[in-house]
Amino acid sequence: MNAPTPHSLLLEQKQQQHSNPVLATDTDPEETAEWRDAFLALVATEGPERARHILQELVRLARAQRIGWHPDLNTPYVNTVAVQDQPVFPGDLAVEERVASIVRWNALAMVVRANQAYGELGGHIASYASAADLFESGFNHFFRAREGVGEGQHRGDLVFFQPHSAPGVYARAFLEGRLSEQDLKHYRQELAAPAAGAQGLSSYPHPWLMPDFWQFPTGSMGIGPISSIYHARFMRYLTHRNLLDCSQRKVWGVFGDGEMDEPESMSALTLAAREGLDNLVWVVNCNLQRLDGPVRGNGRIIDELERLFAGAGWNVVKLVWGSDWDGLFARDLTGALVRTLEGTVDGQMQTFAAKDGRFNRDNFFGQNPELAALAQGMTDEQIDRLKRGGHDLVKIHAAYAAAARHQGQPTVILAHTKKGYGMGTAGQGKMTTHSQKKLDETDLIEFRNRFNLPLTDEQATSLAFFKPAEDSPEMRYLRSHRQALGGYLPRRETACDPLPVPAIASYAQFALQADGKEMSTTMAFVRMLGTLLKDATLGPRIVPIVADEARTFGMANLFKQVGIYSSVGQHYAPEDIGSVLSYREALDGQILEEGISEAGAIASWTAAATSYSVHGLAMLPFYIYYSMFGFQRVGDAIWAAADQRARGFLLGATSGRTTLGGEGLQHQDGSSHLVAATIPNCKAYDPAYAGEMAVIIDAGMREMVTEQRDVFYYVTLMNENYAQPDLPADAAEGVLRGCYVFNSYKRLLDQRQQPISAEKHVTLLGSGAILTEVVKAADLLAAEGLNVTVISVTSWSELARDGVACEQRALAGDDQPGLPWLTQQLAGTRGPVIAATDYVRAVPETVRAFVPGGRRFITLGTDGFGRSDTRAALREFFGVDAAAVVRAARFAVGATIAR
Repeated sequence: MNAPTPHSLLLEQKQQQHSNPVLATDTDPEETAEWRDAFLALVATEGPERARHILQELVRLARAQRIGWHPDLNTPYVNTVAVQDQPVFPGDLAVEERVASIVRWNALAMVVRANQAYGELGGHIASYASAADLFESGFNHFFRAREGVGEGQHRGDLVFFQPHSAPGVYARAFLEGRLSEQDLKHYRQELAAPAAGAQGLSSYPHPWLMPDFWQFPTGSMGIGPISSIYHARFMRYLTHRNLLDCSQRKVWGVFGDGEMDEPESMSALTLAAREGLDNLVWVVNCNLQRLDGPVRGNGRIIDELERLFAGAGWNVVKLVWGSDWDGLFARDLTGALVRTLEGTVDGQMQTFAAKDGRFNRDNFFGQNPELAALAQGMTDEQIDRLKRGGHDLVKIHAAYAAAARHQGQPTVILAHTKKGYGMGTAGQGKMTTHSQKKLDETDLIEFRNRFNLPLTDEQATSLAFFKPAEDSPEMRYLRSHRQALGGYLPRRETACDPLPVPAIASYAQFALQADGKEMSTTMAFVRMLGTLLKDATLGPRIVPIVADEARTFGMANLFKQVGIYSSVGQHYAPEDIGSVLSYREALDGQILEEGISEAGAIASWTAAATSYSVHGLAMLPFYIYYSMFGFQRVGDAIWAAADQRARGFLLGATSGRTTLGGEGLQHQDGSSHLVAATIPNCKAYDPAYAGEMAVIIDAGMREMVTEQRDVFYYVTLMNENYAQPDLPADAAEGVLRGCYVFNSYKRLLDQRQQPISAEKHVTLLGSGAILTEVVKAADLLAAEGLNVTVISVTSWSELARDGVACEQRALAGDDQPGLPWLTQQLAGTRGPVIAATDYVRAVPETVRAFVPGGRRFITLGTDGFGRSDTRAALREFFGVDAAAVVRAARFAVGATIAR
């Protein structure tokens, strides 16, 4: 807390707050005073450790007696770090305040200039205005950059920046010389910037758009918080598996209080505590206001978050009031100030923030004579400048230092700030402040004056960027502190050693030459994975990930082989300990089994898939899951991983709408390939056969960890057992490009060896689970006298992208735009084309434009909601079984003849 407050007053205040009739009614004040005095004497003579022991014993006794009481999770509404416990501030406070003010100005000027020129560009000022000092304290004293990847070199902290505060990060990079004035002039103008010799600055942190600058995408709120937790846990995973020592590194996340409403923000809090992630520090910028108004207008978000995090097992550091309040708390001998603050809801606190010192003297300090007495001797300007804790560099440093040294738990700092701090009547604490991006001349001059900026009126009103001289105290200070912390941040690096991939025959020969053996592609994949894990070089870098149901996917044999990662090992004898497939957790376990949390599993996958850039160590994650619970459930997280240039495999098992027979509507996937096709750096495949899948896995591994390209693969797998043919020797190119000619079926003759009818041809395209139905249909059609060609489509999206690329080159005037791969493959076939898939018809419809002219194209798919029944019944219902393919072919051939 800021200053010692009598225990009796704090207790009284909490009684009033919660209106608990049991606590509020003191039937024996004299006895209460004796207990209180005895406890205070215990603290004074025996110290806090003994006091904690006695309290724990009393709690135990209270629970044993079932008196219906438990400790309150809220502490008084004051700072956690007491004045007497604050470390000496290690920096030059005056210089740091000047640097922070300059960064504030340049951030504001950047956004306002962009919107004066182009009113449609948008941008945010108020969020960074509230968070500026939180950022600056981290930059000056705590956020460590990567020194290198050599032995003994610090590999850097991970910092997740609040997305709406991106302008402030750009403004600081401008002072550091990493961004130019021209760059700042092209904020949110990424297309126009190159013509002016500038780099366009993305709206929010986007590694895809600024690959040397931003490290983590946080623009989709809620994704940053959960990602930071799993990155911190993945660092422990690397350490415990002796792959990389991350023990001296921290993960810092600066997030908004409104952002904590996102389910992803809160969904992994208990995991962070359970794993003891003391390498994780969150700073929640509690400016009390989200986009339209207060976060908790009728309550206090800091109290709510304290209960949430403390209940989840986090260490909570409240950073509520600035140093100017210390004297007020010290003089508050009656506890009036503490009681009043406890009774002020956030909506009213924002009103105080939006008003001036005179209003606050009359309406806050004027609430009772005791408060009025505290404000005596203070001018209206002094009252107006009473800082919240998140705007006081000394208090922030004390909170950060406490968080950095805390052990055994993750820490959250709840930092009280004002949204739009310093924007005065233009935006400070106002309901409209989140969208405020235009200031008039008076507002700009007031802002200049508020932060004592060395700008003339003309410079202020013209929004001139300001950069001190290179030899100025501010610039020397800024550079020296970042040099001491390893360099500038944020900074994304990609240097890492490539990984060799073993020859495909060494782990997948059984799939390439399957010789008609029956198996599912899921089982084939698990067999390949088990062999790859044994490879001396690649094996240790593989990260198998499941949300749950590893046994469903046939992965139980991997429990014994490589173990399931646990930060504490295995403290129990599993029920199935005598089984060959017994459950095994281990400190150096390799499998990440995340429980029933697709959001957690995809966050783990992202941490592993970006390890090459985050840690300078290439890892290769394979995340296998029910395909319906991928893009549909956590598509936003997958999009963020794509933004972060992830490299790894997503494996949608039990894929398609008809392969998972009895599960029904919510489990049957008919659209993941449609969504996957929208992500530019995702290569999506739906192989029907194990040999096709082996070629895809092999190519993906080489592309990602050997050639180090920024792509990731989505591969759907089936749980249906059927005969697996040998892969044709020349099929590999077609498999990877999207399709190849699987087989040709000649028409059958009648008993007189004469054609049944005039020669007719049809071409059948099939993918994934439905290719087997297409093959059956080909046999039936051949028996009816048709010539049939079957083409196995391994990727509709790759075929569509290839076709569009050729089309775009032609539109651009290229003399040799190329011929789409699908067009090439169909050129050697004849007749109408029937395309069948276990996904919605929109998936095969993406290639319609690349079917040669004059050939009818009919698509069959599984549109609508799923059902529970057998595979055969489902395929008949959706019209994708062999009979439906035959009907479509008959219709198309007949229509062709009629024309």
